[in-house]
Amino acid sequence: MTQIPGLLDTEAIRKDFPILDRTVHDGDALVYLDNAATSQKPRQVLDALHEYYERHNANVHRGVHVLAEEATALYEGARDKVAAFVNAPCRDEVVFTKNASESLNLVANMLGWADEPYRVEAGTEIVITEMEHHSNIVPWQLLAQRTGAELKWFGLTDDGRLDLSAVDEVITERTKVVSFTLVSNIMGTFNPIEAIVRRAQEVGALVVVDASQAAPHMPLDVQALQADFVAFTGHKMCGPTGIGVLWGRQELLDDLPPFLGGGEMIETVTMHASTYAPAPHKFEAGTPPIAEAVGLGAAVDYLSSIGMDRVQDHEHALTEYAVARLKEIPELRIIGPTTAEERGATISFTLGDIHPHDVGQVLDEQGIAVRVGHHCARPVCLRYGIPATTRASFYLYSTPAEVDALADGLVHVRNFFG
Repeated sequence: MTQIPGLLDTEAIRKDFPILDRTVHDGDALVYLDNAATSQKPRQVLDALHEYYERHNANVHRGVHVLAEEATALYEGARDKVAAFVNAPCRDEVVFTKNASESLNLVANMLGWADEPYRVEAGTEIVITEMEHHSNIVPWQLLAQRTGAELKWFGLTDDGRLDLSAVDEVITERTKVVSFTLVSNIMGTFNPIEAIVRRAQEVGALVVVDASQAAPHMPLDVQALQADFVAFTGHKMCGPTGIGVLWGRQELLDDLPPFLGGGEMIETVTMHASTYAPAPHKFEAGTPPIAEAVGLGAAVDYLSSIGMDRVQDHEHALTEYAVARLKEIPELRIIGPTTAEERGATISFTLGDIHPHDVGQVLDEQGIAVRVGHHCARPVCLRYGIPATTRASFYLYSTPAEVDALADGLVHVRNFFG
């Protein structure tokens, strides 16, 4: 067995994830390397969901009976856990959404409807990057089309980094908002954001960070980021689907208008007008994802018990090993950073002229689950002149043996296609 310093006790951790024990096809052990798409769920999260529905299920906030009070305590308790997990100054800065896409759409729509000085309108600029997930491209395109604002972006270097050589020309006095990913979902690039944040602050632009590929894998401190909004999703960090988070600075949440209207988010309603509840409830219209929030709280507890610094160290060591193994394979081209430095635990690659969909299918026949396609980051594929990539992504339960299985599987793919 390969010994790599810095790894977690994956043998113990994997016992918490029932799905990792299953086999696929003709009894092949499951090698799950699709964690950038979604993570698997530990028993602690599954038990929390079961416990909620079996013993506490009720709508939150409005009831005075026992179940309603218990459900409300669990839901708001999850908010407390998430606030502590990201080092938020105040629990009311944590807004629950259904995913990171909704969180980013929420911000984009707020800024389109906002009063000065936050309003995005004709004559102003929105800045993103070429490595964004579609969730951090399309909402800003829609906002630009609706308002007449100009959409600008940072390009990519040949080795998968942001090209910040013209930061002062991209972010100008007309820029209202700068939105970018902390870690690329397709290339794993970890972005050093200090120069972007500094320039945005110089011109008074708001900073939005997509932390969907960061929150599951490393300590996330929203205060240290110096951002105005941070979005991430629960299902990539051991939590359920259907739950996302938007953290925002309290004064912004207080000043900006709501995105959705309905129950829960109001203070008073007449037939002529309505007033709105304070944040975060102003942004949580209707019955919220109660069970999902409870499950996310359990996921936060689970990750915190291990330690996010230890999770990051484990993934860095494993990624370093994986990069070395993949470089041994003839005709394999890593898209993005080709070392483990300043990168997350996601590696995208091409294999000669074999289409990634064929690579993924033959790997699946060996029980190896990877993701193929453009990974909702098509501009990256266009930038590097490729139709798609194969993407392997690791997590706290991933092992060197699974990396070896991937490398051996890719050799089999090459041989299979001659």
